[in-house]
Amino acid sequence: MQKEVITVQLYDILPEAKAQGVPDCEIRSVTDDTRELQKGDIFVCIKGNNFDGHSAAADMLEKGAAAVVTEQDLGLDRQIIVPDTRKQYALLAAAYHGNPEKKLKLIAVTGTNGKTTTAHLIQAILRDNGKKCACFGTTGNDVCGKVYEPDGAIPTTPRPMAFFGLLAEAAQNGAEYCSIEASSQALAQSRLYGIRFEIGVFTNLTQDHLDVHGSMENYYKAKKLLFDQCGKALICTDDKYGKRLFDELDIPKKTYSITDAADYYSVNIKCAPAYVSYWFSSSGDEKSFPVKFGMPGMFNVANSIAAAAACNQLGISVNDCVASLQRFEGIRGRCEVIYDGDFTVICDYAHTSDALEKILTSVKDFAEGRVICLFGAAGERDADKRPEMGLVVGRNADYAVLTSDNPRFEDPMQIIEQVEKGLDKTTIPYRSIEDRREAIEYALSYAKAGDIVLLCGKGHETHQVYGDDYRHFDEHEIVKEIMRGKQSGGNE
Repeated sequence: MQKEVITVQLYDILPEAKAQGVPDCEIRSVTDDTRELQKGDIFVCIKGNNFDGHSAAADMLEKGAAAVVTEQDLGLDRQIIVPDTRKQYALLAAAYHGNPEKKLKLIAVTGTNGKTTTAHLIQAILRDNGKKCACFGTTGNDVCGKVYEPDGAIPTTPRPMAFFGLLAEAAQNGAEYCSIEASSQALAQSRLYGIRFEIGVFTNLTQDHLDVHGSMENYYKAKKLLFDQCGKALICTDDKYGKRLFDELDIPKKTYSITDAADYYSVNIKCAPAYVSYWFSSSGDEKSFPVKFGMPGMFNVANSIAAAAACNQLGISVNDCVASLQRFEGIRGRCEVIYDGDFTVICDYAHTSDALEKILTSVKDFAEGRVICLFGAAGERDADKRPEMGLVVGRNADYAVLTSDNPRFEDPMQIIEQVEKGLDKTTIPYRSIEDRREAIEYALSYAKAGDIVLLCGKGHETHQVYGDDYRHFDEHEIVKEIMRGKQSGGNE
C-alpha cells in the first residue's frame, strides 16, 4: 500500500506535548523506524528485542524529527515522555488518520488456526446481508473497493500507521464494519491499543510463535489481551484454552462447539471432498438449520459456525447467516483444490502441528486413495515444534515429501533434519527434497489415480523467503505448469 502523506498539528494528535512545554508544529508522519524517518516526523522510541529506539532519539532529532516520544527523560529538546510508547504509537497513528476506528464497527478474530477463514466468512455474511464490510489479514487487506494483496514483509496485523491508514481508507469508502485477524504479536505489541471491538472471536490455541512469546502461558495471555477491548466474546470451548478463557472473562460471552453442547453447535456432520454438511443449532432457536458449506474439513465446520455465530451476535438472523454460508465459494490457500484429475491437489496454509493434524485427518475422511503430504518448517520460527510436525505427518499421511518452507537465515537442510526426527519415529515412507519446486514435481509424479496430494505451508503465499530475499513462488502457478507439461507429454 502506498503511504499517503498528510500533515497534522502536534497538539492535535499529542496533547501531552503542550503540557510538557514542547512547541506546537506541523507533523508530516509518525514512525518508530529510524530508516523511515523524514524531516517533520514524530519518532516513537520503542524498545524491542534487538534494538532500543531510545538510543537513536538524539540522532533522529538531528535528522529532522519534529519530536521524539520516549518513556524516560533523555535530556533532549522536543521530547515528550509517556508511560508506554507502544500504546502511544497506536494512539498517535489513530489520531493522525482521524480516528477511523470510531467510524466503524470492528470485529476481531484471534487464535492459532482458523483466523483467516473465519474473518473472511464474517465479511461475506455481513456483505450478503447488505452491510459494507472491510477485511484485514493474512491473505490481504480489503478496504471496500480495493484489495491490497499480501506482502511477505507486512505482518498479519499491520503496524499502527499502516493499520489505521487502512481503516481510514475503508471508512472513506463507506465501510460500516471491518473484520480483522488479530495476531498474538500485534496484541502483545499493543498495535491495536485503544480500539473498541464489537465482538472478539477466539478459535483455538496450539503451539506456535513460542520463539516470540517464550511459553504457551505467555502466548495465551497475549491472545487474552484482545478481550479487554471487546464488548462481547465468542469462544470455542472445544479447546482447553477456550474453556479457560470463558471462565476468566467478565464481559458478555457466548460459546460455540462442534463436539459438545454450546450456545452455537453442529450435529450430523458429514465430510465430502468438496464440502462439509451439518445441522446448525443454537440455544436461542428451537429449530436447526441444514448447512452445506463449500470448504471441506471438520475444522471448517468450526470456522463456519464461528462466523455465523459472530454475525448472529451482530444482529443477523441465524437463517440469513446459514444462507450466506451456503453461497460462500472458499478462500485462496485454505483447503483449496488447485488440480482435480486422476488425482487431486489441495493447497493449504497449515504450518503448525495442530493445523497439519486437522487438515490431514479431514482429508483422510474423504480420500479414495493415498494422502501424500508435502510440507516443511519455517526458518527462525519456534524450532521446538519441528519434530512434532514430522510426527504428526508421519502418523496421519500415507507418504510424505519433506521440503523447505521459508528458511529465512537458517540452513534449509538443518531444518529438514530436525523435522526428520519426528518422521523417523513413525513407519511412514518419505523423501526429503530441499528445493520446493523439485519436491512438488516429485510428489505429482508419485501420485496415482485416487490419491490426494496435499501441499502444506504456503497456502495463499506467492513467495519463499531466503534471508532478506523474497523470491516469487506461487504453488498455484507451479502445479498448473507441471500438470500442463505432463498432459502434453513433457514437450512444452
